[in-house]
Amino acid sequence: MIPHTSVESYRPEETQIIGDVFRTMLGLTIERAADGVSSDASPVTGAVYYAGAWNGALLVECTLEQSFQFTQRLMSIEPPTSVNDDVRDALGELANMIAGNLKAVLPAGVAISMPSVVEGTDYSLRICGGNDVSRMTFSSEVGDFRITLVEMRQRKR
Repeated sequence: MIPHTSVESYRPEETQIIGDVFRTMLGLTIERAADGVSSDASPVTGAVYYAGAWNGALLVECTLEQSFQFTQRLMSIEPPTSVNDDVRDALGELANMIAGNLKAVLPAGVAISMPSVVEGTDYSLRICGGNDVSRMTFSSEVGDFRITLVEMRQRKR
């Protein structure tokens, strides 16, 4: 049995990985900001799920305008004006890159899912059994956004 490690213990690696992905893939320098991006400011969420020796999810939560800016930077195209397949692909890929790099510091034997993207504010996302959360707010020239890492603890039998 793998000993439990709080998601907070992954925070230094998570912060470094997120900064590296944003810098290399989007050309954005980001910094940790005071937590507190309001939930209504995050109408687009990219998610990747972990399964295996460690179970959980990584969420990239941003505003519509940020999702358009991220898409423009990642795909080298004009910024979209609405959520379309390019925006969904870019946000899914951003979540996938962060989750894939973070996988290297998680216990061996962890697999990641295909990314999914949710848009809008009228939804609820619950990671069943998830009870350890690392939620970090970052600031950049395109505004504040949030990255959340949720661990689903193994249930005792």
